[in-house]
This record gives sequence, C-alpha cells and structure tokens, in this order.
Amino acid sequence: MAFEKKEYSDLLIYILSHCYDKPHVGKTVLSTTMYFIDFNYYEVYGKSLTNEEYVKSKKGIKPKHFNKITDELIERKKIYFRKVPYYHTTLHKYYLRQLPDIHFSKKKNNLINSTIKHLITKNATSILKYASRDPPFQMADYNETIDYNNVYLRYPRYSIRKKFINL
Repeated sequence: MAFEKKEYSDLLIYILSHCYDKPHVGKTVLSTTMYFIDFNYYEVYGKSLTNEEYVKSKKGIKPKHFNKITDELIERKKIYFRKVPYYHTTLHKYYLRQLPDIHFSKKKNNLINSTIKHLITKNATSILKYASRDPPFQMADYNETIDYNNVYLRYPRYSIRKKFINL
C-alpha cells in the first residue's frame, strides 16, 4: 500500500474547510478524524482512502505523515498554523488560506461527510476517549501501527458498514 499523498492533503484541507468555525478543533481532533475516515472507508470498501499508517501512542493516534504534509501545505501557502490558548491548554490549530476546490466521488464524499459530522463536535479529550474504544486501536500495542483489518471486529457502535453498504 503506497501512501496517497495528494488524497491525504486533499482530505486534510477538506476537513479544515468543514471545521473553520470550531474553536476546539486542533491537531488531535484533525488527526483522529482522519484515522476514522480512513478506517471507515476500509471497513466499507476494503481499502484505505489515503493508505496512511496510524500509530497507537500514549497520547492517542499518530498519523505517520501528518507533520510532513502540514509542513508542505504551509510552505505552499495552502494553510497556516498557530498555537492558540484554549481553556487550560494550547491547541495546535491549522487554518485555510482560501476555500478549497476539492471534489471527491459521491461514495467518498458521503462517507467523509458522515464521519466529519459524527466527530467534529468532539474536543480532543472526548475524541481520544471515543477512539480508545475502537477495536483496531484497542488491539494495537503502543508505538505499533494500527491494523486496518481489525475494523471487521468493530462493535456495532463503531461499525458503519450497514449504513453505507447499499450506497
């Protein structure tokens, strides 16, 4: 599985375009949302959308290419980064420089939008708590890549297969 750099960049920009007005969305919420989009897509279609490797860490889910891609997008002046105070912590926030012109296929768009809608209201603490109960995350050891194949062992609360199987 080769990493799909353009798909990953487009997905990150697309998510940012849907949460620009959410003050609680920082790096943790973004990277965890990307994890769920990739793993949900794998559950429904048998392949990852971006082929990103997600690693289980003590602080949550760490996408292997997140920092590299965000640095490139900043360099290309597509996004910018700021550390923003948020209650008793500091968020690592990413902002779009302009509205994107990104279009996904209908099946990708439906799944991406559904996942964003489900997760984007969660803050870092609640999204990490939610992710920690997802079987693929639970089955991985710390500092180990999370196995996409474990989506088929999801509990009904996490499984989206039935919702999208007829689309």
